[in-house]
Amino acid sequence: MRKKREKKNILALLIKGFLIFFISTILIGFLLVVFYIRDLPRPEKFTEGVIPQSTKIYDREGEILLYEVTGEEKRTIVSLDVIPDYLQKAVVATEDNGFYQHQGIDLKGLFRAVLIDLKLGKPTHGGSTITQQLIRSYFLTTKKTLERKTREIILSLELERRYPKEQILEWYLNLIPFGSNLYGVEAASQTFFGKSVAELSLPESAVMAAIIKAPSYLWPNGSHKEELLARKNYVLDRMVINKYITQEEAAAAKEEEIVFTMESAPIEAPHFITTYIMPYLEDKYGRDHLNKAGLRIYTTLNIDYQKRAEVILEEKLEELKIYNAYNGGLVVLDPRTGELLVMIGSKDWQGESAECSSETGRCKFNPKVNVTLSLRQPGSAFKPFVYATAFEKGYTPETLLWDIATEFNPNCSPAANQSFSSYGGACYHPRNYNNTFSGLITLRSALAQSRNLPSVKLLYLANVEDSLAMANKLGITTLKSSDDYGLALVLGGGEVKLLDMAYGYGVFANDGIKAPQNFILKIEDNKGNIIEEVKRDNIRILSAQTARKINDILSDNEARSPMFGYNSLLHFEEYQVAAKTGTTQYLNDAWTIGYTPSLVTAVWVGNNDNTAMTKAGISLAGPIWHDTMDYLLANSENTNFINPQEKTERDSILTGQDLNNHSILHYINKKDPQGPALENPSQDPQYNNWEYAVKRYLGSESD
Repeated sequence: MRKKREKKNILALLIKGFLIFFISTILIGFLLVVFYIRDLPRPEKFTEGVIPQSTKIYDREGEILLYEVTGEEKRTIVSLDVIPDYLQKAVVATEDNGFYQHQGIDLKGLFRAVLIDLKLGKPTHGGSTITQQLIRSYFLTTKKTLERKTREIILSLELERRYPKEQILEWYLNLIPFGSNLYGVEAASQTFFGKSVAELSLPESAVMAAIIKAPSYLWPNGSHKEELLARKNYVLDRMVINKYITQEEAAAAKEEEIVFTMESAPIEAPHFITTYIMPYLEDKYGRDHLNKAGLRIYTTLNIDYQKRAEVILEEKLEELKIYNAYNGGLVVLDPRTGELLVMIGSKDWQGESAECSSETGRCKFNPKVNVTLSLRQPGSAFKPFVYATAFEKGYTPETLLWDIATEFNPNCSPAANQSFSSYGGACYHPRNYNNTFSGLITLRSALAQSRNLPSVKLLYLANVEDSLAMANKLGITTLKSSDDYGLALVLGGGEVKLLDMAYGYGVFANDGIKAPQNFILKIEDNKGNIIEEVKRDNIRILSAQTARKINDILSDNEARSPMFGYNSLLHFEEYQVAAKTGTTQYLNDAWTIGYTPSLVTAVWVGNNDNTAMTKAGISLAGPIWHDTMDYLLANSENTNFINPQEKTERDSILTGQDLNNHSILHYINKKDPQGPALENPSQDPQYNNWEYAVKRYLGSESD
């Protein structure tokens, strides 16, 4: 009996000890699980739009990717229905054969991996399902620890409980790394094959699935390409085993040649992107946000116009080197909407600096400088702004001025033969481009033929400050105080940007209405919501009649033919096109700007180091402008300008009445040209010099 009691006590102790051990193990295991899953990430993050993806910048049609803004992860999210069925099945067959059967973890695979690890004495095999790989790549680390594995299993089970297999596979295919900074099948497909994942063939899909195992080692352009192709065949065999494809399809796919592009997509319209679009986006949204927000940015750029203009500019500038002209810029815009259609900041973004001085280090050609945003003097291309100011004050295209040698510094001899006055100031008696004078000339002819003398007089009549204010309203942003320029303003004495000049001319083209500078049509977030759109706040700057007068003059081929010839580069037989040239005094800058009601094209030619050329504006910028406009006109709507109203007053000195051997200052009050003349015109500081010039021209004064 005693021995039986002792046996029972020992058995009871054993059972009790086992229970304590079992309960303790469960409790410790539970506590470990609780400890390991502290701060466990929420699977809902997948649906909250926090997956980093690249921001993409497109042309106006959204068909051409101009540039991709990426951070550490280059990714484009695509839906599962875009991804070929071949690729989906290739990945499942290779990475997780039981994907559609398990609930997040594959127990057989897990135990098999544990046994292998125990045999090797280190954790090398994971036995991970697609769900586990997804959890690990997005939430956790790749370090093999008990804590990480516990968290991975729990999250995988929870993810499978909440979401269907198709959703999990879609996330996986968009998140899986493919080497370098590539993540997801779309970014990888674009890089490896130069096309969207939707266009992948069966063998290409097998290659994609093969790379997942070891992206760096199996990098298509690396030294293990043969191993990659061998694994591609293994993937195809796995697909056959799983009855996803036939043996014949696999055999054909194995024989098909795989062509890798492995070329990074070049920046399209590089100056437009790097010096104009990106600074705006980074300032407004921040680079870090752009790197991962997955924004879709639709610019105003017309890629067909851009590419054709790039070819024209580069080819023409190659021909112009003989005139010491090495660079140029070009912009095209729609004046009705303010949308920038073309921006070319140099003849060759990829080129190397050329014609550099060993003394100064400055070069005639710098590829990365965007000359459309650089400060350059516009020459006579500035004149229309002054004429518009005068027309707003009542002057007309028929107003007569004397195009004769005139001294504009009242302290200098009216004979215009001094360099400096006795008071120390410089004298100012500019000449016309061809060193001739026309006598009495209408403002129409003066502007059309780009005559300097009457233009300087008109600036004086219109007022320098008012003309400068008009230029500012039209969009010229760089000219400030009138004291900096004086009467030389009308001849392009201030520095401006080609882009601003194009928008300024756009006001004339748009019947006096200024459209905002639009370079973005819309921006969408990664869910397709529009967060920014093109601006439509057009405002009237000029009266319609003033704009129409400018358009009528600049498109008048008869009026400009005495200077440029009837068949000049500014003329189009079948189209009504307004145009103006500009050349600076020492041939540093050559301009041609022209437009229709629906297009403005502006061209600058020169050297980055500001060295002089040997030809004038129409000879240098003219050929580029003409060929570009010729292409644009043939590929856009043909519209004509609205004609200005005919003059109604016949007796005003402002509408073409003969000046009767006097300057116009003899008849008008300069401060109010439509009012009566001053009782004593000689009080005007310019009066005596202007009158002297007329009398001398008519022969009543000797030199």
